[in-house]
Amino acid sequence: MRLPRSGWFLARTPSPLARLTSRLAPRTLRGRLSLAALVTAALLMVILTVVFNTVVGHRLQQEADDELRTRAAAVATTVDTRHGSVRVLETSGDRLLDTNAWIYTDGRLLERPPAGAGALTRAADALTARGRRGCATVHGPDTVRLCAAPVPGAAARATVVTALDLAPYRSSARTLLLGSCALDAVMLVCTYALTRLVVGRALRPVRTMTDQATQWSAVGSEERFAGGGRPAELAALGASLDSLLDRIRAVLRHERQLTGELSHELRTPLSRIVAELDWWRSRPRSDAETRACHEVLAEAAQSMRTICDTLLDEARAGAPTAPGTADVPTVLHRMAAHADASGAVRVVVPEGPGPLTAGVQPALLERIVSPLLANAVRYARTTVTLSASRENGGMRIEVTDDGPGVPAAFAELLFQPGERADPGDGHGGAGLGLPLARRLARSAGGEVVHDPAHGPGARFVVTLPVG
Repeated sequence: MRLPRSGWFLARTPSPLARLTSRLAPRTLRGRLSLAALVTAALLMVILTVVFNTVVGHRLQQEADDELRTRAAAVATTVDTRHGSVRVLETSGDRLLDTNAWIYTDGRLLERPPAGAGALTRAADALTARGRRGCATVHGPDTVRLCAAPVPGAAARATVVTALDLAPYRSSARTLLLGSCALDAVMLVCTYALTRLVVGRALRPVRTMTDQATQWSAVGSEERFAGGGRPAELAALGASLDSLLDRIRAVLRHERQLTGELSHELRTPLSRIVAELDWWRSRPRSDAETRACHEVLAEAAQSMRTICDTLLDEARAGAPTAPGTADVPTVLHRMAAHADASGAVRVVVPEGPGPLTAGVQPALLERIVSPLLANAVRYARTTVTLSASRENGGMRIEVTDDGPGVPAAFAELLFQPGERADPGDGHGGAGLGLPLARRLARSAGGEVVHDPAHGPGARFVVTLPVG
């Protein structure tokens, strides 16, 4: 049978006791560990106290029984069982021996204490009726222990019953119980205090790591948690935190790199938009000139959109770019027309059967070649050449200029983000174009390299799969 929603809600609602327990539970790990140690110690001490007092009570009862048997043996020395009859002898300590002692023969009471109470006499009669050695406890205003012992060597059945007040033994047992409870309380207080002290010292490295994390997050430090002098568990935690920090730093570096690449790539279309708007506002324009300006602005805006989509898609995927095909000569001619209006950029495409197509999308091909072409135009003295050809089953694109070339000392840092051979050469740039070109080419299964053997000037080679 299905319960209504209200019944299900009531069944799932925590009880007041559970809410009170959760509210009173310590909030810190130190407090929780100290409480757990206190509860464990309390349970152990309760068990030990119960066992100890049970053993002590049993031992006190044994001592009482031994005292009763000793008394019974002393009383038995006053019983004469010779000649087949039982006769009580009178001795100098008769009054002392007769105190709390009963003598029976064949179940018949021969002698009892001078002031024997009826309840104790009835208990002694019942104990004697069993016909064997034994003890019993009589509870009343006073707790009394009775023990029956047969007279040794008696031809007739003679039994001596002795009694002992257990009040001193009970008092001793009660004193031991109170003392053990007080000792348990002191031990619990000491256990809780020592546990808090020890746990606090054990958690000191954790507080140190917390302070380090707070400080490092504020200043962006490259420090690490892993190090010597820590327990194995905290060392493993430090290694895990270091791995997490490495991933976070890698993500942050990737985001900074992506932001820099976007700003780098968007700078050219934005410059075209700003220049076109300045030209349009410099003086009144005709309708034809206004339409031409609008077309340039729309083309630049579309280029910015393509740049954003291409870079963001590649950054989100983290895998080789989706396949596509691009007509290489068409893309190179369009880039040459936008890069230089004076005709200094030449496109060289060999004549041959079949089209020259690369296995990437046109927008991605343009993003790969664009930083190389921008650098070549920036540093060339007279001419920049774009060439395309097939090589070893792939597509080869070369970007060549007749400028000063790449310094040999800087060749190893050429594709490092943010690195420039001469930051004070008067040319703009953030050192992100070449790393971006290589990263995009590799995402498509290709590569971008610098040809150090070319001279004068610089030559960069792009290899891509054939479409």
